[in-house]
Amino acid sequence: MGVPMNDSSSVAPEERLVNLAVALMATEQGLTKDTILRSVSGYREQAESGASKTALEKMFERDKENLRALGVPIETIGDHADPDDLREARYRVPTAEYALPEDITFTPAEIALLNLAGSVWSENSMSLPARSGLRKIRALGNEVDAEIVGYAPRISVRDTAFAPLQRAIEQARVVSFTYVRPGESTARRRRVRPLALVEYEARWHVYGTDVTLGAERTFLLSRITDAVQITKEGFDPSLRAGAGERALRELQELAARQEALIEVHPGTEAALRLSRRGRSAAQGILVPYVDAHILADELASYGPEARVVDPPHLRDLVIERLRAVIALHGGRS
Repeated sequence: MGVPMNDSSSVAPEERLVNLAVALMATEQGLTKDTILRSVSGYREQAESGASKTALEKMFERDKENLRALGVPIETIGDHADPDDLREARYRVPTAEYALPEDITFTPAEIALLNLAGSVWSENSMSLPARSGLRKIRALGNEVDAEIVGYAPRISVRDTAFAPLQRAIEQARVVSFTYVRPGESTARRRRVRPLALVEYEARWHVYGTDVTLGAERTFLLSRITDAVQITKEGFDPSLRAGAGERALRELQELAARQEALIEVHPGTEAALRLSRRGRSAAQGILVPYVDAHILADELASYGPEARVVDPPHLRDLVIERLRAVIALHGGRS
């Protein structure tokens, strides 16, 4: 009686994922899809047992997504002339994503705090360098105490433009979107080299070069009116250096040149929020601002809690919004 042969094609999916991750971490140049399907255990056995190339490629695509969902950064190296041409693409896991410099060490308490800081941000809110740094910390094998995690807040980004803009910045690709400028009602198409995403006054902005104008501009994400399109046109990644700092400095300088004098009722929400951003004055609070229309929206939401003393154009914008609310409710005040 013969001894039954082992089924060589029955490599567990979990083992195949581990084999794939190890293979991609072990290569500097990257592996092509054909090489992976021929040589990595789990795919090789399936190929030898007669699985079609189409089936193997679908299995590989699922496995890539599963590894990425587990936090493994799989890098796709395509044609430099056409980044979207993936026919001869190579895949790898950059070892730098998991290796900290030898002269950097952390105590268990420091690692716990760094992990906690990373857990506060949702995945879409974190930049590529931030996600890379967090992976390196977690690769040390230390996690946060469950008791600490219970107190961690969550920070997310509501603007749908954030994720594609972040991806375009990381890939150094030009984007296209429609944008409504302050005081206008018609959106215009813009082509932008996005260099940095910055948060200022609790709102997200993208800073970059307006390709049509040939000048650097800052765009408020909430004024983008359609889906951000990432084009095939690239730009020099070195242009991103220092862009975030320049953007914040320009926003701060603009706000410093524009101050609104606001009277508020003590103890109200308006007094609490505006006093945090402004400074006391004889007649109220001096509040620096970047966009008069955005500030007018906020002040109108406070109703009788806040009154604009100066400048007059800001007061007019607030009155305009309050009248629109009255009209919406049939003229009832």
